[in-house]
Amino acid sequence: MCWSATADLWAGLGIGAVGVASLASVRRAGDVPLAALPLLLGAHQVVEAAVWRSGGGAGPATLVWAVIALPLLPVWVPAGVLAAARPADRRRLLVPLAAGLATAGVLAYHLATRPVTAEIRGHTLGYVVDLPLAPLLIAGYLLATVGALLLARDRILRLLGLLTGAGAVVCALLWSTEFVSTWCALAALASLVLLAWVRTSARSEVGRVGSRP
Repeated sequence: MCWSATADLWAGLGIGAVGVASLASVRRAGDVPLAALPLLLGAHQVVEAAVWRSGGGAGPATLVWAVIALPLLPVWVPAGVLAAARPADRRRLLVPLAAGLATAGVLAYHLATRPVTAEIRGHTLGYVVDLPLAPLLIAGYLLATVGALLLARDRILRLLGLLTGAGAVVCALLWSTEFVSTWCALAALASLVLLAWVRTSARSEVGRVGSRP
């Protein structure tokens, strides 16, 4: 989330543009899910701009925002890391994927059966949904998202895991004070790192092809 509707909109468009560049650079089919992640993050910001414009509440934009943030991301990220990994590295990556699927299942059930609302709190948006066992769900969510990246063999993806984990802590602290939200900055940084990863992977693939007799 950003600190205003305008900031969310422009951040979403910029992050989406990075996603387009990432997908254009892909040379391996297995890299597509992670390369497309900036597009999802950009769409997420644009959806939140609509939440700001509507004054919060429990409208369709709020629900779409929650679906992307809660059940979708903890499946998308570990599945993307798994798809991009070498076959020898995939067994250990099944753990964060399993955690993501279990966490997403619980979150999806509660989004389907309980209302989710958004509240404008100064320069932040707060989302309210009644979730039982919240600490356990947070642990599963972090294992699925940050954990999958940290378990990756690729050093750029591990760097992304470190940046995402540290950035999430900073964003949470600033959000809790209702000072300003910096999640859109973290999403932008993550998208740029993914673009660098895709282009590095593409160069490596071209090098392997060029070295074949």
